Amino acid sequence: MRLRTVLATLTAGLAATACVSAAGPANAVQEKACSASVSLDRFSDALDKTTYDGTFVGNLSALALSRSGGGTPGGTLTALSDRSVLFRLDARTLRPTGVVPLADENGAALDSEGLVADRDGTFLVTSETEPSVRRHSASGAILDRLPVPDALRVAPAGRAAPNGTFEGLTLLPGGRTLLASMEYALSGDAPGTLRFQTWTRGGGRFALGAQYAYRADAGLGVPEVQATPDGRLLVLERGYTAGVGNTVRLYLADPRRATDTSGIEHLTGQDGVRPVAKTLLADLVTCPSQGATAKQPQPNPLLDNIEGMVITGRSANALKVLLVSDDNQNTTQTTRLYFLRVRI
Repeated sequence: MRLRTVLATLTAGLAATACVSAAGPANAVQEKACSASVSLDRFSDALDKTTYDGTFVGNLSALALSRSGGGTPGGTLTALSDRSVLFRLDARTLRPTGVVPLADENGAALDSEGLVADRDGTFLVTSETEPSVRRHSASGAILDRLPVPDALRVAPAGRAAPNGTFEGLTLLPGGRTLLASMEYALSGDAPGTLRFQTWTRGGGRFALGAQYAYRADAGLGVPEVQATPDGRLLVLERGYTAGVGNTVRLYLADPRRATDTSGIEHLTGQDGVRPVAKTLLADLVTCPSQGATAKQPQPNPLLDNIEGMVITGRSANALKVLLVSDDNQNTTQTTRLYFLRVRI
């Protein structure tokens, strides 16, 4: 199924379940705008607090759209739970149609956070605890494990904080470069200066590649990255303040002129190190709420713990971007899907 068809079915199927503004055509564009670059088409809570085949559908931390061999887009949307589960979702309704359990080499659960659906039908999945990147078959079997620099490992093996390692994962155009984003800074690096690690594919395997510095906004981490068709990155930055709620910002970032920091032990703002350039596209607090409700304090009731992001295609001059929130299997949080149009 071509991507254009997939997007048409996604749009049609969500019409019945999404909460949509009732504004007339003259006000429709304005009432969907989050910023000059980002608009919110709709959102859906259809998956919230549901189960499939005896498995809780929630804790969703990543999304991926499968692509068949030869570079032809496929039609399977996959959601990753951080409780070691892959859900295959129906393109029309977004309801699960299959569930695949994941585990490490010893059969233990993964803290699975980042997801890439590769062209051969396999999946690349990060786990935040070591951290690690593993290649899994469509049935969940482990096929390979990628090398990880010692410094990025969780202390005391490395300098990373627990629950602060690989959160985002994306394959750059061409399929030869894989990029993972650390959620927070390493010990010894300046606060808010995160590392983006890459791997280069050759001979069917991934070897360690360049590493880049990325400066997140004060108090925020990076839960997800997605490569754009021109090789830049969409970067989600997110934070949470008790009693206030979530901050979620979407940036366009460009690593192409950034310094390779793989040989730099400590990133402290020294001269000669160019971080990944970034431009704010939208602070999602400015998005129209479109009738959304929140189960806990939020600066905008639309917001929740947004962790997953995938580019599903494009229309005219905009990318179609799907976000998902991680409800942490918590009654005060919501599994919510957000349909954005992003102009870059």
